[in-house]
Amino acid sequence: MGNTFSFELHGRSGDARAGVFYTDHGPVETPVFMPVGTQGCVKTLSPHDVSQTGASIILGNTYHLHLRPGSEVIRSAGGLHRFENWGGALLTDSGGFQVFSLKDISRITEEGVEFSSHLDGSRHFFSPEKVMEIEHNIGADIIMAFDECPSSTASREVIYAAVERTLRWAERSLEAHHRLPLHFGYEQALFGIVQGGIHRDYRAYCAEKLVAMDFPGYAIGGLAVGESTQQLYDISRYTASLLPVDKPRYLMGVGKPENILEAIGAGIDMFDCVMPTRNARNSSVFTSQGRLNIKNSAHRLDFSTPLDPACTCYTCTHFSRAYLRHLYKAGEILALRLLSLHNIHFYVNLVAEARRRIVDNSFLEWKEETVHAVAGKA
Repeated sequence: MGNTFSFELHGRSGDARAGVFYTDHGPVETPVFMPVGTQGCVKTLSPHDVSQTGASIILGNTYHLHLRPGSEVIRSAGGLHRFENWGGALLTDSGGFQVFSLKDISRITEEGVEFSSHLDGSRHFFSPEKVMEIEHNIGADIIMAFDECPSSTASREVIYAAVERTLRWAERSLEAHHRLPLHFGYEQALFGIVQGGIHRDYRAYCAEKLVAMDFPGYAIGGLAVGESTQQLYDISRYTASLLPVDKPRYLMGVGKPENILEAIGAGIDMFDCVMPTRNARNSSVFTSQGRLNIKNSAHRLDFSTPLDPACTCYTCTHFSRAYLRHLYKAGEILALRLLSLHNIHFYVNLVAEARRRIVDNSFLEWKEETVHAVAGKA
C-alpha cells in the first residue's frame, strides 16, 4: 500500500495559508494551481512541457475520460499516470459539473444522471457508485464525490434540492469508495463538495453535514456559474471559514489570476481553470503587467520584448512578441503551444509566489498590488 494522503500547514498571512499535501506521486505545495488536462493531456502541451512550468499536479475529467477512451482502457494501461506518462499527482473531478454544463442533454434523478454523449448521442448513466468505479479505474491521487451543480442564480428551491441530493450522493460516494478495491496500490483521497449557490444558510448546512462525514479534503463547488464577482469572493470566503483548518480547501473552476489571488487571501488552497490554455488558443496572454492580445498590430515589429519581461518560461526567454504574433496569424500550431506554455507557467508561478509571500508574512500588501497589475491590460 502506498503513502496515506495527509496535509499540513507551513504558514499563514491573515486568512491565507501555505501548506503541503502528500500523495503517492509526490508532495504538492499549496496554494497550488492545477492545469486542466480534460482528456488526459493539457491541451497542446506534453507532460514534459507541463513539468517545466513547475506544475506538480494536473486535473483530469471523469466524464470525458469515461466516454473516450473509457476507464477500463485506462485501468488496463496501469492508470492515468502511466497512460499519459505523468509522474506528478493527479486529481479527477466527478462529472458533477457536466450536470450543469450539459443540462440540455441530461436528466437528473435521485439515483443519478443520465447523459447523452456529446460525441455520438449514446446514453450513459452516472450514479455515485458508477462515478467511484470510474475514478478508481482512472487512479488519480485525489478524486471527487459525485455532486449536483446548479446555476448559482437558480431559485432557492432548486439550490436546496441540489444541496440535499449532493449530501445523499456524498454518503453513497463514500460507501462505494471504501468498498471498491484500490487497483494501483496507493490511496485515493476522496474530497466532498460543498454546494449551496450564493445562499450562506445552504452553504453552512452543506458544509456542516459534509464535515461530519470526515472527508480528507473539501471542495467549494457551484461558483463561477452565474454569480457576480463580489458574490464569488463573499461566498468563497464564507464557505472556506466553515471548513476544517487541518484539511485542504479547493475552489473548483476559478478563474482569472485576480480571482485566484483574492481566494487565496480567503484561505483557499487549490485551484483549477481552463482559462490559461483556452485563452492562449484565442490569442490572449496573461502577464505580470496585465493581459495582452498577441494578434494586435502593435506587436508586429516588436522584436525585443517577450510576452512578459518578468517571466522565465521557455517562450519568454526565447521568442519575441513579433515572432509569436507571426505564428498566431499564420495559423501555426507552435503558436498555441508556446502561448499555452507561457500562460500555464504564469498561473503556476503566480500561485507559487503567493505561497512564498504567505510564508514570509508579506502576502496582504503584495496581493493588493498584484491584483491591480494582473487585472489590467499590458
